[in-house]
Amino acid sequence: MAALLCARAPALAASNVTSHVISHVFLVQNSGWMEPFYTDPASPYKALVGELVMAATQPGDLMVLAAFNQSRPGAPSPKALLSLKVDATSASLRAQVGAALATVQTAKKPGSAALADTDLSEAVNAAINGALAGKPGLVWLFTNNRNSPNNDPATMLRNREFYALIHHGGAITKALAFPLKMPVQGAHYRANGLMVYVFAVGADGARELDRLLASGRVQRIITEPPARLKPLDQDTVRLVPRRVDAAPGVAFSIGPGGMLRADVDEGARTPAANIGWHLENTMYPYTIVSARITARATLAQQALPIALARDKIAALAPGTSTALESTMQLPVAQLPGTWSAKALGTAGSAHVLTGQIALQLSEQRLALSPAFRQRMAALFPGDPLPDLFTPPARIHGSSTLLPIEVRVHYGVGPLAALIGACLALAAALGGAALAYGRSRRTYLTVDDELRTVHTRVGLTQAVFDNGGNQVAQLKTTLFGHRLTDLREGAQVRLGR
Repeated sequence: MAALLCARAPALAASNVTSHVISHVFLVQNSGWMEPFYTDPASPYKALVGELVMAATQPGDLMVLAAFNQSRPGAPSPKALLSLKVDATSASLRAQVGAALATVQTAKKPGSAALADTDLSEAVNAAINGALAGKPGLVWLFTNNRNSPNNDPATMLRNREFYALIHHGGAITKALAFPLKMPVQGAHYRANGLMVYVFAVGADGARELDRLLASGRVQRIITEPPARLKPLDQDTVRLVPRRVDAAPGVAFSIGPGGMLRADVDEGARTPAANIGWHLENTMYPYTIVSARITARATLAQQALPIALARDKIAALAPGTSTALESTMQLPVAQLPGTWSAKALGTAGSAHVLTGQIALQLSEQRLALSPAFRQRMAALFPGDPLPDLFTPPARIHGSSTLLPIEVRVHYGVGPLAALIGACLALAAALGGAALAYGRSRRTYLTVDDELRTVHTRVGLTQAVFDNGGNQVAQLKTTLFGHRLTDLREGAQVRLGR
């Protein structure tokens, strides 16, 4: 099975040479239990697969499209249908995917009229270890949620194997599930729903999945919210500020990417702010039955304590929030002064300090929400696979990091005053330079003879009488002229 995918997808083995290239493996189930999805004339199954391929991939991505059931001698599974590098022509990709899906029908066991069985773990392992060769990427799985290798009646055991692969397998870093309503009627079976799983392989795969979901491209095809399978110990709650008290000159808001932004006036010197939060459970479809909470902040590499009004939460359903009051220390003592170089350098804009708030949940108990259980029971009646959503017993806590940015706003007044002072000083220096270099004229009377003398600031000239004897020195400064070293009895004076 893995060898087949590797042979048909040689490009995926080197898929992450360039960080912007992502590999996708799309696994389309065609075992016997999928019969109504292929035979019902109104079935949207293949159309959904095609549209999701178009939404998830971008030019430059590498992809494999494969059909799977259960591998048998002479009938390997998964079987690659298409392997390519996505080009910029969406029409070309749509045509190729459509042509490949058109060939897929309900599979039968080799040499038999019996319909093929299903092995979900086999298919996912083949994609991770075969098509991706253990490298980062995304594995998409389209299934009716029936895992029955060899038509094994012990489906619970088989489901647990699939459960272990997802929750305990180190290769899968993030796993989501989209339960979709898709009623179809075939000659042998009927079905109410379809499950679309996406498994991120490696840390880079998880980051790519986050970027893909943030882009909204998948949500244009699947409007149902994704149910989280893994991880269940990260980013389980979200903090949204709703009120700030007792902190004049401080305003909190949510910036791009969910960043908490605090805008602080230059005169704010309040050492702490009372902040009211909305603490929202983002871990759909799990209810936080109970948990103990603590919080701390780090800003500009300085630890800032956060005191919470209560240290426990309970019965927090997915998508709902609870009020949480806190007191957060502000780094006012570390803010640059109004006349500091940093303040003057950011006048008219903001001096920015970055950090994060860490919220820790411990003694955590999770439970699948009743509404989700009911939805799964309606879409997949009698199927024990929803036990896949049972939180692993080893997860007793979770952490959430909220990036924070403190922006201190400095007015332009001090900068303008400094600029004015600098300009005045420059003007004074310029005037002094002009005065220093300008030729000056003065009058001397020597032995009752009027003389006109041309000099410059800083010069000292000898003064001689009519007999050629030095009788004094004339010194010129910015403030005028004066005679020095006068010889006794000499008749020398300034002016006429």
